[in-house]
Amino acid sequence: MADHGLPCLGLLAATPGVLSALTIELTEHDARWKPAPDRFSIAEMLAHLSHSEGNCYRMRLDRFMAESRPVFEPDDAQMYRDLYRDADPEVAFDHFEEQRGKNIEFLRQLPASASDRVALHKEYGEITLSQMLNEWALHDLGHIRQIAELARARKYKAGAGPMAASYDLKP
Repeated sequence: MADHGLPCLGLLAATPGVLSALTIELTEHDARWKPAPDRFSIAEMLAHLSHSEGNCYRMRLDRFMAESRPVFEPDDAQMYRDLYRDADPEVAFDHFEEQRGKNIEFLRQLPASASDRVALHKEYGEITLSQMLNEWALHDLGHIRQIAELARARKYKAGAGPMAASYDLKP
């Protein structure tokens, strides 16, 4: 459902609450658990979401609105692995939640016509603000899925006893 003509604002606004619900019963040890050395933990994903919120999405949003056809560099979470490694999951989540609230407030003040603003992404070519908002939602949903799967594998599978055998988890 559109919010003031801009897509995805409902999902983007709901993401902190969804993440909070998924992690409410996790200990810090659970949040730092990694299913494999090359995979992100929940704590690292929360740090990534916090970092991306300001250093990717808000920066791009501001440039979409301030510039005519801004040029965006590609962004990859793997580039910041060291930054995420020792992040405190609660601090990362709180920072993410605060930034997301400010971003949603800003987005809700934009006219529907802002959806058509154009930027040039160095990897993908011409993109609109509407397309970036949809990608932002894809990004959120991907990490929600990952965090849910990590929580399932780390916190709940062992407690399900023999019934856990019917679940093929891929954290």
